[in-house]
Amino acid sequence: MNRYIFIRRLRGPAILLLIGVLALLHQTGAIEHFWRLFWPLLLIMLGVMMLAERAALEADGGYPMFPWGQYRGPGQGPAQPGATGGAAQATGTAIVPVQTHELGNDLNGEKL
Repeated sequence: MNRYIFIRRLRGPAILLLIGVLALLHQTGAIEHFWRLFWPLLLIMLGVMMLAERAALEADGGYPMFPWGQYRGPGQGPAQPGATGGAAQATGTAIVPVQTHELGNDLNGEKL
């Protein structure tokens, strides 16, 4: 399991731990207003966890793998199988082959 998913799964238990610690401090008389202190600490804790998730995501090299392939980020579109970094290659699938068409030629490649 990568670190991003691990940190993301700790969110719920961390919130419960914060509630438990503040309730214990309230019971012992160390703090008077449980809910007044809970909301700022909750927001700070969630912000720190989001920063940790982002740092783990960058350290692991990107978004986690999904069953249908690698998510490339916003605006980049899905990964194209068989595509290289250079010029686009004319590839097809087993169902529909790709036919190229140049000016002056028909679809079978014969001169018009």
